[in-house]
Amino acid sequence: MARKPPSETEPKRRTTSAATPGTAKPAAKAKAVVKPVDTRLAEAAKAPGTPRKKAAAAGPDKGAKKRPHAPAEDVDRYVNIITDSIDGDKGENIVVIDLVGRASFADRMIIATGIADRQISAMAQHIDRKLREEGLKRILVEGANGSDWVLIDAGDIVVHLFKAEARELYGLERMWGADLDEPGEDASVTSL
Repeated sequence: MARKPPSETEPKRRTTSAATPGTAKPAAKAKAVVKPVDTRLAEAAKAPGTPRKKAAAAGPDKGAKKRPHAPAEDVDRYVNIITDSIDGDKGENIVVIDLVGRASFADRMIIATGIADRQISAMAQHIDRKLREEGLKRILVEGANGSDWVLIDAGDIVVHLFKAEARELYGLERMWGADLDEPGEDASVTSL
């Protein structure tokens, strides 16, 4: 039995040479859009792996805009509001770490310990409310529904509220503390 070539077995597509009245659309000319080639991305595209791995291989965008920092007096005012709130809620071992020049995600990191999940959750709610009253709008709170670690991202200030066991386990003071800096760098850790 002889087979027909594939072109003869495929169904024929309908083509219309004249449009029906009322449905005619003007034909738009297709313009070729030429995008500038980013050599960093072109090299990363050749690398094996998923798009996420390729983006990681390409590294950070050199032309990316850096986030604007809040004035130092505003950051200090917010730090005082946060530490006073934690102290008023009976938080323990309050540590303020200066991240200026060491991290791009924040200027200060505040770490404190609470005894119970409800206390930590209440501390987070109080900090959120007090900062919003001061005019700080973009505050993100994660883990406030009963966990041993609550993270508050207030832009230039990041607050970590831990239970004692979790604080010891993660050891953020050891990770960001001044003792890991190279000699000559000025980084301060303040314990309240």
